Amino acid sequence: MKLQTLLRYLHRFTPHTNENPTITSIEMDSREVKQGSLFVCIKGFTVDGHDFAEQAVARGAVAVVAERPLTLPVPVIYVNDSRWALAVLADAFYGQPTHQLHLIGVTGTNGKTSTTHFIERICRHAGKKTGLIGTINMKIGDETYDVKNTTPESLVLQKMFRKMVDADVDIAAMEVSSHALHMGRVHGCDFDVAVFTNLTQDHLDYHQTMDHYRWSKGLLFAQLGNRFDHSRPKFAILNADDAATEEYKKSTAATVVTYGIHQRSDIMAKQIEMTTNGTTFQLVTPMETVRVTTKLIGMFNVYNLLAAVGACLVSNIPLKAIVEAIADMEGVPGRFEVVDAGQPFTVIVDYAHTPDSLQNVLQTIRPFAKKRIFVVVGCGGDRDRTKRPLMAQVAVQHSDVPIFTSDNPRSEDPVAILNDMKRGVTEDVVCIVDRKEAITYAIEQAEEGDVVLIAGKGHETYQIIGKNVLYFDDRVVAREAIQRRKDK
Repeated sequence: MKLQTLLRYLHRFTPHTNENPTITSIEMDSREVKQGSLFVCIKGFTVDGHDFAEQAVARGAVAVVAERPLTLPVPVIYVNDSRWALAVLADAFYGQPTHQLHLIGVTGTNGKTSTTHFIERICRHAGKKTGLIGTINMKIGDETYDVKNTTPESLVLQKMFRKMVDADVDIAAMEVSSHALHMGRVHGCDFDVAVFTNLTQDHLDYHQTMDHYRWSKGLLFAQLGNRFDHSRPKFAILNADDAATEEYKKSTAATVVTYGIHQRSDIMAKQIEMTTNGTTFQLVTPMETVRVTTKLIGMFNVYNLLAAVGACLVSNIPLKAIVEAIADMEGVPGRFEVVDAGQPFTVIVDYAHTPDSLQNVLQTIRPFAKKRIFVVVGCGGDRDRTKRPLMAQVAVQHSDVPIFTSDNPRSEDPVAILNDMKRGVTEDVVCIVDRKEAITYAIEQAEEGDVVLIAGKGHETYQIIGKNVLYFDDRVVAREAIQRRKDK
């Protein structure tokens, strides 16, 4: 694509060049630049792409997008916000792929991963070819790709959407984080359905206040349906039991469909019955009411299923196929995942890393725990410090044996993180800095009928200590600890 053609998509920005080289790729990492690349300078939290512009040109960049003056032997296009410009340019370069996809975006504090996976599984059961973008991985059909962020940078997103279109994907579901919305990573994404799961405290290290966090989530709905098209209606699927829904209702031009358990909604779950083997409930929809059976347990999973049902119904997936898919559905990796190595007690690994999600999981466990509940839990470093005492309070209030340990300490002293947690409680709590030792301790102490919950990391297979990213999988560590106990 010619540079001048690409720049027309920036509209209000005037190209500062008469040159018109052919652009063969767009890059934001100077190490990825090759001959014919357009290099976009992004100012990040730790590095500034402007400092690598000369390196990019040396590697073959034929033009550069920047926010501040640069002296380079190639055309430099100046913009107010290079991250926004990257999103627009990537969308244009890859042929605006989301205009050719049915795209479902899911946002909220908790439940994004499970809901997107449920949507994907339902659509596949209905015979659709699917795409998935989220915390665990990206998928096109059965092919998987690694991810670095819950919602990748716009360049990665648009490249993946192009692959989906070329692979004849019918429906794509993606997690949309508050960071991505506020930073503009999803500019250019043409969502057909936007889903809201819930809003509780998280990410205040970035957003500072809950008002800003709520507003950032709301951008997904405020930007939905502003271009009315009878042939392609837009839908907002909102949790009627969450207070933020009233604000999001008012902010969107899309058709609103609500779901819930307590408040009157378009889609509801009634007569909910839970056992250790699964859950059944009456699914009330505008078309008909049907009985649903699932292997999943927990009220949080009922909410996630309702959100997925809403998204799939407005995406023209038959209710019969939805109910069939839910009946066959297995859990999502790292979400209430049971580690069974033949031990006489239960071990569960879950991604719960907010006060609300930890409480939900522990409350789900309580009715089924024959004896004690152990919880191994920590808080991430360089993240929202205000939730640390709240996490501690939940762990103490809803378990019998709370064990505080490290999560991803990053650049912080893990002992200082534990001290922040302990400030939230008056009780004596077991504190073991080393996560492997903490998990091992819980498993060695557990007796028949007990439940051990290992919370916070879920599917993750790493631990960040300082600048080092070390291999660490709670599920593997737990299984090894069980085996060592059996070998004694």
